[in-house]
Amino acid sequence: MFKKYIEVDPWKIIERGWNPENHPKSESLFSIGNGRMGQRANFEETYTGQSLQGSYLAGVYYPDKTRVGWWKNGYPEYFAKVLNSCNWIGIQVTIESEVLDLNTATEVRDFYRELDMKSGLLTRSFKVTLPSGKQLSVKSVRLVSIVDDEVGAISYSITPLNFSGQIELCPYLDFDVKNEDSNYGETFWDAVAQGQHLETSFVHAKTKKTGFQVSVAMCNTVSLNGRPQQWFSSSDAQHMMVSERACFQVSEGSTLTLEKFAAVLSSMNHDAAKLDGKATEMARANAKQGFDSVRDAHVKAWAVKWETSDIEIEGDAEAQQGIRFNIFHMNQTFTGVDDRLNIGPKGFTGEKYGGSTYWDTEAYCLPFYLATAQPEVAKNLCLYRYKQLDKAIENAQKLGFNSGAALYPMVTMNGEECHNEWEITFEEIHRNAAIAYGVFNYIRHTQDWAYLAEAGFEVLLAISRFWAQRVNWSIEKKAYVMLGVTGPNEYENNINNNWYTNRMASWTMEYTLEAYHWLKTNSGEELVRITEKTKLNTRDEFSKWSDIIEKMYYPKSEELDVFLQQ
Repeated sequence: MFKKYIEVDPWKIIERGWNPENHPKSESLFSIGNGRMGQRANFEETYTGQSLQGSYLAGVYYPDKTRVGWWKNGYPEYFAKVLNSCNWIGIQVTIESEVLDLNTATEVRDFYRELDMKSGLLTRSFKVTLPSGKQLSVKSVRLVSIVDDEVGAISYSITPLNFSGQIELCPYLDFDVKNEDSNYGETFWDAVAQGQHLETSFVHAKTKKTGFQVSVAMCNTVSLNGRPQQWFSSSDAQHMMVSERACFQVSEGSTLTLEKFAAVLSSMNHDAAKLDGKATEMARANAKQGFDSVRDAHVKAWAVKWETSDIEIEGDAEAQQGIRFNIFHMNQTFTGVDDRLNIGPKGFTGEKYGGSTYWDTEAYCLPFYLATAQPEVAKNLCLYRYKQLDKAIENAQKLGFNSGAALYPMVTMNGEECHNEWEITFEEIHRNAAIAYGVFNYIRHTQDWAYLAEAGFEVLLAISRFWAQRVNWSIEKKAYVMLGVTGPNEYENNINNNWYTNRMASWTMEYTLEAYHWLKTNSGEELVRITEKTKLNTRDEFSKWSDIIEKMYYPKSEELDVFLQQ
């Protein structure tokens, strides 16, 4: 039975009191991201209790070999997964030979964890008694910058409450990580390099098979009661891990603060040969700014996002918290700056669904961005599909379709289908209509009709060609029917004539015809180019579509007066 332990607050997610059973859930609930990278709410300090370490980079994935009992033609060979990446938040804290660990502590008091959705800041504080009897107060503030989406920063403060003594801080970067959902228990990263350079440490790794390279660098500063201290540290570079270690004598009641700045760069955006240098330079530049400056810019940017995306609900604080939680995750999962990126169903909160792209993007997410963000944000979601059109055509060819017909994947990273349940992969084809409707929705909202010539019409044409080949004529019904589908409710599989799927197939062809006539009137030269590129035969293809539109079968219960989905 689910037990509520999160306080109701209109702008914050708040957890009071330490209960280790809640921690795995809280790691998801308190996750933060900036569209490019995301981080679960793992602890910075050592924690030997139950935890799912998670640092994720959008677009960096691994094709994990499919595990199925039997094979069908067209089955994907892999399930694409956004990978657990370098653990950049780690800070080992040692108090005179005792490692700070809430799992082994004698007592944890005043535990408080807060995700401020208005500012995009994750804060945590607690008081702890170690087995030796020493007591500490700890506070951490964490962000992944919405201003510079390759940067994360942490302010970590420790105050001795009943002793004076030596505190050792050991911030580290650990790339020796794994995915809990690995199909065959494989690791997905190979080491490239690790080391130190100009007051920074870095670790560099490369994904197996896909060859993405990622370099993560850190730069650390420390202060005592607000006064900067020299960071005289010893460093260590091991296999896929680097660390820095420094000791400080701290008096009872004094506060030692470590500010850790991490730069996370990938070969998606930079020359692989220059990753290490750029990462160390970026980490050092942010450390020079200081945590307060990086935080303030981040908070200001979040305020701008909320100006156009907030929804106010009066009289129901829990509903208000809930809708803002959803908006917060939409804004931190996709920012629209890169048309190679999309929206994983769980955002940056964990491994489930692999961080892959589903039809949920067009059906549920695109309208949100159309209403709350600049047009280019939604346009990049549309362009994502256009740039994967060739793969969608290949997907259809594997199932016997031809002449440029496209079946967009149910689950994908690069346009290839990577979902391996037959009733979904082969039958839940209404996803094609969602992508066509996304083109319609984008143009309807922005009035960017030029997008038809740029990309939209080619997508509509390929999807319409698929529908025209997917239906067949029923002599009994004297209508076009569509057999063996799974509807969007996923309630029953392998049914004939799902009303929604049939209607959306006809609608797609209707809208494609409308789009063609708009182009013919307003962008004739571009239409000629597209016609030649796609080998469009308007006489034969449009005649077939018109016949299907006119004679599509739509199942309905006359007795119940409802359209039938099964």
